[in-house]
Amino acid sequence: MTETLFLSRLQFGWVISFHILFPAFTIGLASWIVFLEAWWLKTRDDQVRDLVFFWMKVFAVSFGVGVVSGIVMSFQFGTNWAVFSADAGNIIGPLLNYEVLTAFFVEASFLGIMLFGWDRVGHKTHFACTVMVAAGTLASTFWIMSANSWMQTPTGYTLKDGVFYPADWWQIVFNPSFPVRLVHMALAAFLCTAFMIGGISAYYLLRGRFVHKAQFCMKCAIAFAAIVAPLQILVGDMNGQEVHRDQPAKLAAIEGHWSATENGVPLVLFGVPNEQTERNDYAIDVPHLGSLILDHSWSGQIAPLKSFAPDDRPPVAIPFYAFRIMVALGVLMLLVAWWGLLKWKRGSAFRSRGYLHTWIWMMPSGFVALLAGWWVAEVGRQPWVVYGLLRTADAVSPVPAGSVLASLIVYVAVYVALFGFVGWYLLKMLRVGPIKAPERKQVRTAARPLSLADQTPGAAA
Repeated sequence: MTETLFLSRLQFGWVISFHILFPAFTIGLASWIVFLEAWWLKTRDDQVRDLVFFWMKVFAVSFGVGVVSGIVMSFQFGTNWAVFSADAGNIIGPLLNYEVLTAFFVEASFLGIMLFGWDRVGHKTHFACTVMVAAGTLASTFWIMSANSWMQTPTGYTLKDGVFYPADWWQIVFNPSFPVRLVHMALAAFLCTAFMIGGISAYYLLRGRFVHKAQFCMKCAIAFAAIVAPLQILVGDMNGQEVHRDQPAKLAAIEGHWSATENGVPLVLFGVPNEQTERNDYAIDVPHLGSLILDHSWSGQIAPLKSFAPDDRPPVAIPFYAFRIMVALGVLMLLVAWWGLLKWKRGSAFRSRGYLHTWIWMMPSGFVALLAGWWVAEVGRQPWVVYGLLRTADAVSPVPAGSVLASLIVYVAVYVALFGFVGWYLLKMLRVGPIKAPERKQVRTAARPLSLADQTPGAAA
């Protein structure tokens, strides 16, 4: 069962790490399209309309891949995690069903009008449908984060013979970690999109293509990131306070904090966690800074890893390194955005080749930080699938390790091929760029009946 557990975790981790990139991008991209279309309705600027059409095409591809790549996870609950599904299905099942309803009945219902209804409905109706698509992406995020957060901080349940039953749906949905984790995820998705838009715009500016459109997008990306990046850091601190309160073992692993200290907790800037010797090799730390950040006091304490039984500790290396990658990229995003504000004020932001190249290098930063954050959350929760109540080892399906390995190889091959094809296709779209969109055709309404010319073939000619 040890091999089955490892391979099942690896398989689910691979699938969700690939899948989450596309929903995160579409969450931000849908809201970006709402902004662009609202700006076009206000200004009637044809170049903004061109941007609406361009980003709608990118959204359509990303949305489709996100849906397809996420379907596999639903099957994995039955094939790889059947015990978890049986024990926690009374709670997780309805939450995921609500996500499906919002995704398919809201997003999909209005997506067709958004993509193909420009010439078939009025401007305001089309804009309303675009807003509904964006709202659907956020509603989908709401339910996914609620389900995942309940696994992190379970409340509102009763436990009978090892099976979870709902006792208070309000407590289940709005569990202790959910509100701050929802905001943290939404802001992360917005930053992913902002840095992709800014990087693509920088690419066009460096090559002298679509200069006016690229400058407009670049200005929006800089201004948005300059506001949201510090907000994300603040929300991240709030998330840390929640982990300190509800998941102390995870926090100890993130900080690489092995032993109790008398004079506050140092902040380990770098080190090599050694689980055999229960210490950090080559550690570089700052005294008391950990207490100031984690407990907001000079000598605050957090539970050390040694205070937990070895079987109750999460793996240390992954959350330790992933957290530092996430924080470092978050700080870089903030510095790049604020640097851009300064250069914008001086009039050099869109002519500085060094700054534009920086944005291109930062294009994947949001996605890398997002993945690192998910690894911190999910690996740091171990050895529990429902924190403190159901162990991951007890939730796995009793299937042969060879079967899991075979399906893992297939998933890796298919997803690598899919990612390669989608990446190639998106790059092809980006090389074409936001060309002039087709002119809007006349929309017939009930107030305008068909004229004789309309009804007579060839009359218009």
